[in-house]
This record gives sequence, structure tokens and C-alpha cells, in this order.
Amino acid sequence: MGARVNIINNKTGWIEVVCGSMFSGKTEELIRRIRRAEYARQKTIVFKPAIDDRYDVTNIVSHSQMHTPSIPISSPSEIYGYLTQDVEIVAVDEAQFFDDSLVGIANDLADRGLRVIIAGLDQDYKGNPFGCIPQLLCVAEYVAKYLAICVQCGNPANRTQRTVHRGEQILVGSTDAYEARCRNCHEVLD
Repeated sequence: MGARVNIINNKTGWIEVVCGSMFSGKTEELIRRIRRAEYARQKTIVFKPAIDDRYDVTNIVSHSQMHTPSIPISSPSEIYGYLTQDVEIVAVDEAQFFDDSLVGIANDLADRGLRVIIAGLDQDYKGNPFGCIPQLLCVAEYVAKYLAICVQCGNPANRTQRTVHRGEQILVGSTDAYEARCRNCHEVLD
């Protein structure tokens, strides 16, 4: 089957996923892509999970303090309420905190001719696939996996080490609760 093209508007949509461990630069890359689109005068709308208020309630903020305005939402279905005819790009940060409905919504938006940019952790603190990210990786046209630097040995790090002993999968935190680790230095703490 060929690519789906919106012939009326001459638009082709797609999904981009930026994934990796914590401290790998995912949010910085998302912000970079958003800013480039804004320079091109493309109408962009940015979302983040309402539960992620580590650095700011409304802005998405990288660990290096890069930031851009966003709309906090509790459910991916809320995205539809903010769409207008002129929106060309929908961006979502920390997508691992959303349920699997984000996959269908991202597909629908791309089918409508929108560029969808999604960033999130691909693995949880145990090294297991995290949230809807694995499914998004399967349907995305473009995937970028970022690596951090292991704080133990300096090798490339693709894992997120939880440094506090809490058993739940979702624990919103930063350097207070997580470190970047390589495969060899990563330990699962329960």
C-alpha cells in the first residue's frame, strides 16, 4: 500500500518518536524540533502530562532548563479539544505517562496530515518497555533513540537507574530519584 496523502490539502502526515533513558536529551530534542517548526511559521501545539510538574506546571522543561510553553493534559483524548484548522504540528512530551490511547490518536492526527512529534522514555526503571512508547515506535515513520552517559563508568547509557526504593512503575522525579546507567551498571531495585 502507498502512503496516505490528504490530496485536498496536499498534506502528508507522519509520526516522529524521540526516545531513550532519562538525561539523554529527549526533551531538548523535542524543543529543538518545535523551535525549528516555529521558525518556519508552522502552527505548533505542545502537550505534556498534567502529572509532570517537576520543573513547571505548564511549560515543558529539559533537565538543562530549556523550555517551551505547553498544555498539561490528563488524557490523550484532550488533544482534540485544542486542535484548530491551522495546527500543523502536535508535540507530546513524556508520552510514557499516557495510556495506549495515545497510539490511536497519534495515528489519527498523522492520517489527517499533521506532523506528530512524541518524546518519552522507552524503558522503565527495571529496563522493561514503558507505557505506550513501544507501540508508538512500531507505527512511527521516524525514530530517534538517544543515549545518556553512565554516571558510574562513563559508557553510553540506555537505562534509567532509580536511586530511591519505591516499587511503583511511575515515580515522577529527576536527579533526586534517577541516574543514567549503562547496561552493565544498571541494577533493578525494588
